[in-house]
Amino acid sequence: MTSFDTSPQLNVWRALLALAVVFVMLATTGWTALRNQREATPLQASLESWAHGRLHGHPLPDPDAAPAQLTRFFASLTSQERVRLAQRYPLAVGNMNGAPVKLRYQANRLALLRARAVERTRMHDTRLTPSGQQEAGRRMHRFESLTAPERHILAFDPDGSGRVAEVFGDLGTAERISLVVPGVDTDLLTFQRTSRSYSAPVGMAKALYQAERAASPATRTAVIAWADYTAPAGLGIDSATAMRAETGAVRLNALVRALPGASPVSLFCHSYGSVVCGVAAHTLPDRVADIAVAGSPGMRVANASHLRTTAHVWAMRDADDWIQDVPYMEVGGLGHGADPVSSAFGARVLSARGADGHAGYFEPGTESLLNFAEIGTGAYSSVQCAHEDEACRAGLSGTATAGRA
Repeated sequence: MTSFDTSPQLNVWRALLALAVVFVMLATTGWTALRNQREATPLQASLESWAHGRLHGHPLPDPDAAPAQLTRFFASLTSQERVRLAQRYPLAVGNMNGAPVKLRYQANRLALLRARAVERTRMHDTRLTPSGQQEAGRRMHRFESLTAPERHILAFDPDGSGRVAEVFGDLGTAERISLVVPGVDTDLLTFQRTSRSYSAPVGMAKALYQAERAASPATRTAVIAWADYTAPAGLGIDSATAMRAETGAVRLNALVRALPGASPVSLFCHSYGSVVCGVAAHTLPDRVADIAVAGSPGMRVANASHLRTTAHVWAMRDADDWIQDVPYMEVGGLGHGADPVSSAFGARVLSARGADGHAGYFEPGTESLLNFAEIGTGAYSSVQCAHEDEACRAGLSGTATAGRA
């Protein structure tokens, strides 16, 4: 690891860590009280409405019930009854783990159309500042783009900076499922970018899906761009602690457990997303075959074995990635632990050749993306290791087509 003595990134992190305790204290006193006084969000309102709803005189099931229970409930309904529930409670159904995937797509499209109408009205609300009206316009256009017929939105929450997840491929028939878990500065407006498209969740997932299809045309795959957690904004207190990762890990685990079928799942976790995956690792089901991190600030453990997972743990970092200058330590909850590409950590270290910095791991033509695609299709014997000893492939061969017990 490079020396940190003159690193500007280290100086930034030292300043942030020095302020962290103050911000944590504030966040647990007056600021928390103010946040608790907020009105119910659109998603909360939809869930509360569902909780008071009835079908044929019977109460609807708890939306937080086990996915298997909710799956059985929806399976007992006619197609008309399912559609009626989606129309009446679009945000609740669209975010309900256990609801049929295609019904979630339909419900989220309705929710997006309603959210688009709200933002269109806000664009002309004179009570907003010009910048507020402009932001409403950007949100309106983003919601509109997400309603396109070819887009499959698995989760959507318009509150605050927003959360969203999109599927590429067919989850119902996929033999392998991949999830892209992004890092800081991820929200509804940054979910997709025109410039530097492969640094945003949609571009990452699209590139991975196309690379998997090219790597193994006979393998049916699906890729999820998963921005369904509230990511930290910039290099501040939230990115230096695990607070956002802990809530994100709960949501990630819930989604994985609700995915249809029993196909193996591979997680591809970028930057702070690797903190989310590290925190979630011990709770994830055994169908998670791989946890691959790129440009990681740490996974909140000192060694890969401490993740307590049966999944293969992979790591990569480009030589020009600035994240290598972040202190790999954890003190009093600040920092994220050991360097995942260090030999002491024990991950299978992959080549990231061609990635070109922190945001380039999903760029087409890079060895990093090709490695992700080989992992995503289970072709472990084809991955390119970071070191000549090829230790990253030790004990692995062929193509995995099923999860491990």
